[in-house]
Amino acid sequence: MKYFIVALICCCSVAQAQSYKKVHRKAIMADSHNDLLTASIEKNVLIDQDLKGKTHSDLNRFKEAGVDVQLFSVWCDGDKLQPYSWANREIDTLYAVAKRNPKKIEIVETYDALKKAVRKNKLAAMFGVEGGHMIEDDINKIDLLYNRGVRYMTLTWNNSTSWASSAMDETKLKNDPTAKLGLNDFGKQVVQRMNQLGMMVDLSHVGEKTFWDAIQTTTKPVLVSHSNAYTLCPVFRNLKDDQIDAVGKNGGVIQLNFYSAFIDSSFKNREKVFLQNKQAEIKELIANGMQKEYAQAIVVEKYKEESLAIQPQMSMLLDHLDYIVNRIGVDHVGMGSDFDGISASPRELTDVTSYPLITKALLEKGYSKKDVTKIMGGNLLRVMKAQETK
Repeated sequence: MKYFIVALICCCSVAQAQSYKKVHRKAIMADSHNDLLTASIEKNVLIDQDLKGKTHSDLNRFKEAGVDVQLFSVWCDGDKLQPYSWANREIDTLYAVAKRNPKKIEIVETYDALKKAVRKNKLAAMFGVEGGHMIEDDINKIDLLYNRGVRYMTLTWNNSTSWASSAMDETKLKNDPTAKLGLNDFGKQVVQRMNQLGMMVDLSHVGEKTFWDAIQTTTKPVLVSHSNAYTLCPVFRNLKDDQIDAVGKNGGVIQLNFYSAFIDSSFKNREKVFLQNKQAEIKELIANGMQKEYAQAIVVEKYKEESLAIQPQMSMLLDHLDYIVNRIGVDHVGMGSDFDGISASPRELTDVTSYPLITKALLEKGYSKKDVTKIMGGNLLRVMKAQETK
């Protein structure tokens, strides 16, 4: 009898594994934020090579992970000279990859083209510009970027622009009565032009005043490409309850960020100690021309076991998902990993191939197959499609 019970348990385990994998394969898996383009330049690697141990992602691992749609972040910090040229360099990088791998990846510009690429078993790729400073105060550059496949722009990164204040800067200036916060007239014109083109307005990284000005200006559902819930992890990059509610009323979507410090408020202190012990190596990498975020990521990868020990578990990320779903419903949350732009993710989510573990966990938590399909990509696709309506 005991052998029968063991066999039955084994059969059930195999069936459950096949079940969640089937759900994951059937869903159109769409991630709104991956920094592989910047990482490939910073680390001097090619996206279509095997980059295991060097990055969170590469072209073959997207396939292995069941990722069907990837919006690639186009990013540089606020100190980069000629950021618009840098943006085009990153865009050129992906066009070169697509040209070398026409059977694996296609850069798409419309919702219909996206669906066709997915049906052909290709990775459907678009771009998201992470930081309005990359248009260099020239509204015409929005059109130029749109014509190259950019389908969202984050109004600010951590640095403010002349027309929009960032979350980081608003936090620093909240007690300064002379500070000019939010969107000015040009900033509102930027949002309006994005609406006209069909480019998603991304409200990750923006300050609260900018957030509310953008919500009141936009005529389309907004994107929050990589942010979490402030109530669970009170850091400037996460959304407060009234902001979460506003995204729900707007019909937008909040895409969860996998960065440990935006999931677990106690992580930052553990990370600070870890990085302090590695400062000499980090400074050497920066001195050789690497941007700070990627210097830290290199060190984290080098000391992987030590880094994993301080990272939160995936369940804490899913707590943010549950929190948002309980406030505004399952139609307004998705995945915006920030892979290859972060130095630490939840322990279980070591790279893009870990995505099926999220599907498995959601099913185990009681989410229906239909709801899991929405979370893993359907909600983002809905918001993307809504941009194309006039």
